[in-house]
Amino acid sequence: MIAIEHITLGRALVFKDVRLRALREAPTAFSSTHAKEAAFLDEEWKKRAMRWSSGGSAGFLAFDGDRGCGMVFSFAEELNPLRAQVVSMWVAPEVRREGVGRRLIEAVMEWARGREMRDVKLMVTSVNQGAIAFYERLGFRMTGKAEAYPNDATIKQYEMVLALV
Repeated sequence: MIAIEHITLGRALVFKDVRLRALREAPTAFSSTHAKEAAFLDEEWKKRAMRWSSGGSAGFLAFDGDRGCGMVFSFAEELNPLRAQVVSMWVAPEVRREGVGRRLIEAVMEWARGREMRDVKLMVTSVNQGAIAFYERLGFRMTGKAEAYPNDATIKQYEMVLALV
């Protein structure tokens, strides 16, 4: 059974494992790289776990038993604190299409609604058609804004937004 839990200091090394798996499995989905983050010391992962469990942000891990199988992070936008920005969404291939992604996004939506945010925004790469379709099924809509993906200028990132109210 899949469980969704907040990232905490005690889960920092699970977070590390899930994040590095995600960067390896889906390199064009993230602005960082596996090589860069694999070099981080465990102390950095603990700092990151603490940062994602602070008041202005939230990080969630999906668990299949005791194994991490997904993640998502969100934070209140600095210039628009009524908008939650979603970053680093990933679900392990072996549990895709089992509702894990939906539950991770629902955790972000619940967190955002608890802070009276009005919408949730994310960026998705043009080469990730599966993710685009997934977000559209959840009600996200393209805003028309696009920008170059930082690791490969031939790839675009599209902005998508979901209204919470």
